[in-house]
Amino acid sequence: MSVIHANDITPERISDTRTRYLAHTDHLMVVVWDFTGIQNEPDPPHHHPHEQVTFVAEGELYFFRDGEPHHLRAGDLISVPSNVPHCVQTLSERVRLVDSFTPLRDDFLGEEQTPG
Repeated sequence: MSVIHANDITPERISDTRTRYLAHTDHLMVVVWDFTGIQNEPDPPHHHPHEQVTFVAEGELYFFRDGEPHHLRAGDLISVPSNVPHCVQTLSERVRLVDSFTPLRDDFLGEEQTPG
């Protein structure tokens, strides 16, 4: 999976308001998330052993890291260390986030996907 053309794929539907698609190497994963709709409340916090850097490609949101809200807009970046609780609350009708993870999020990989 060395080249992903956005027009040639169908993103994975995670919920009624979220889709994702991804690419990865043996040690790095990039995930593009699309959110639709403004949230009245943040998502429940979650954490994972992976280090994460998030780039806001479009929209506006609160990104909660370890309980602290960060108001982010297109062009902003935020990093999340391993096992730190975090979540989002969208503030605009459309939000696109680009997450980078290391190591790979095996829980995001389907059985047919392999590094490459």
